[in-house]
Amino acid sequence: MFFIQLLVVPFLLGTITLFLKNEKAARVLAFFTAALTLASTVQVVMMPEYAGSEAYTLDLTWLPELGISLAFKVDALSAITLILAALAFPFIVGTAAHHSYGKDSGKMYGLMQIMLGAMIGVFTASDGFLFYIFWELALLPIYFICLSFGGKETQEQDGRGNVFFKFFVYTLAGSLFMLLGLIGLYLATPAPHSFSFDALALAAQSLPVQSQYWVFWAMFVAFAVKMPIWPFHTWQPATYANAPAPGTMLLSGIMLKMGIFGMVRWLWSLVPDVAADYDYLIILFATIGIVYASVIALRQDDFKRLLAYSSIAHVGMIGAGLFTSNEQGVEGALFQMLPHGLNVVGLFFIADILERRTGTRKLSELGGLRNQAPALATYFFIILLSQIALPLTSGFVGDFSMLSGLYQFGLRWAIAAGLSVILGAVYMLTAYQKAMLGEKREHLAGFKDLTLSEHLVLAPLAGMVFVFGLCPWYILDLAKEAYVIYFAGTASAF
Repeated sequence: MFFIQLLVVPFLLGTITLFLKNEKAARVLAFFTAALTLASTVQVVMMPEYAGSEAYTLDLTWLPELGISLAFKVDALSAITLILAALAFPFIVGTAAHHSYGKDSGKMYGLMQIMLGAMIGVFTASDGFLFYIFWELALLPIYFICLSFGGKETQEQDGRGNVFFKFFVYTLAGSLFMLLGLIGLYLATPAPHSFSFDALALAAQSLPVQSQYWVFWAMFVAFAVKMPIWPFHTWQPATYANAPAPGTMLLSGIMLKMGIFGMVRWLWSLVPDVAADYDYLIILFATIGIVYASVIALRQDDFKRLLAYSSIAHVGMIGAGLFTSNEQGVEGALFQMLPHGLNVVGLFFIADILERRTGTRKLSELGGLRNQAPALATYFFIILLSQIALPLTSGFVGDFSMLSGLYQFGLRWAIAAGLSVILGAVYMLTAYQKAMLGEKREHLAGFKDLTLSEHLVLAPLAGMVFVFGLCPWYILDLAKEAYVIYFAGTASAF
């Protein structure tokens, strides 16, 4: 019943919503899906025995001759990503509700629900081929959301169509590498290939050393593109900047966590020795991305692009934390998925408010809004503090743990990654100063403070900055359990 609620409902209601022409009805169905997903997630994470409970495991034969089954399971890692999706999605729907899509409303809200269902499938599938299907399925809705509802920046000479086509090709190509990796696992088994795509069976394969290396790189590329980390990031800034606000939130808040999730659940389960062999190289990629993206963010005038480069820097830190493979680094990276996802949803919503009110995202054209919109300025500042990892906020917990893990891995890596905290404080506080402080701008004299519906989005997001900052124990316990399952050498993966 749990998996029916969690998986079937978003697909079913999303498909129905696609054909609705009434905007209010489409919005109500999207909120209903969000509420049911949240309720189902609370149901599972509040059960202390969920990780080993058959109630949260489903395994049905599908294609026995190919070793493929409809296998789903919720473990500690899944629980973290499900909590993120369940908490973030209602606010993403709330953001969409501040826009009018007319007769295309059903299309927007329907695609959002279908994408939610696909991402939940990614986070719960314990069959490799099924995981690949959901991975690919999640790409289609977001591509059409961006293409149908995205804006066009004047500085993008190639237009929004080419921007989103580049995003589609990059991520699809990465996915094909993953498929090659799975096929390689099949071919590497002894004839007559009595093989199963079940996660435990995959993890138990004794692959030749040479095969392990190319399986690692095939799957790593797929996950690195989705996150994205340097040098697989080039599709991201333009896509985030051109995508509609709900699309950007889905991409940055939830979808990029699919890459982090995949690295832990599949890469470290299938080829842990090879992953450990390449830890220095991957951490090098991640730290280059941290410094590069932070420096580029310092020079951004477009607030949405600044947030896009900020996301690359933060994801680089998470990638570096994962590949330390020590307890503090990994637990910090897994914890950080939650505050990062919620923070970027809040910040992109603020960017959306500024653009709707003023017609611009350029920080140089803003200023002096604090006195006109004190509530907006307050929420902005609170979420910003978490984004720059101020102690007692949710962003601090994960960043501190990851830096501790990197210090154990090597001092130089901790110093390089620590630049993201310093540079992040510089560009985020500068953005706040340009947008909210300073003298009043005449052309912004009519700027209004938040409406009730906007309060309902930002107030809970700002509140969760302190909830997860002051009381991080439950998520940290999940992260610790996931570390034991996937990194500490136990045989109980999945």
